[in-house]
Amino acid sequence: MNQLDKQKAESSVSGKQLQPKVYVTKCETFSACHRLHSNQLSDESNQSIFGKCNNPNGHGHNYKVEVTVYGPVDPVTGMVMNLTDLKKYMQLAIMNNLDHKNLDKDVPFFKDVVSTTENLAVYIWDQLSLLLPSPGLLHEIKIHETEKNIVVYRGDHC
Repeated sequence: MNQLDKQKAESSVSGKQLQPKVYVTKCETFSACHRLHSNQLSDESNQSIFGKCNNPNGHGHNYKVEVTVYGPVDPVTGMVMNLTDLKKYMQLAIMNNLDHKNLDKDVPFFKDVVSTTENLAVYIWDQLSLLLPSPGLLHEIKIHETEKNIVVYRGDHC
């Protein structure tokens, strides 16, 4: 008996059908500027730690963000989540709040939080968690700050 047949037999015994779980990812791009600067550090320390990214006038990125949800495939719709709905939530959480914005000046979250890509991933996770009807489906936020710098966050607040 192969693995699929074993699963079917087990689900028949328990009386409920097991649904396969699948990862689904939707991508979006946005442009934003920021300055890496911590109010908890001296100007000299900020310059030493953040270098050219501490430029008082800031600098910009064309960010690529990937939002991944994970869950059972609905037996009726054949989807983990409707991608049209996910696109709508990403528009509200990401594009409306971040696209063509100065992260430090236009996004209240970054008033006292350094606008690193790590903190940006946490911000996006938190915003999507507030909007998704099933926040437990949210699996991962991946942000490409540049082609060489990528941050992944899976919601593990300490």
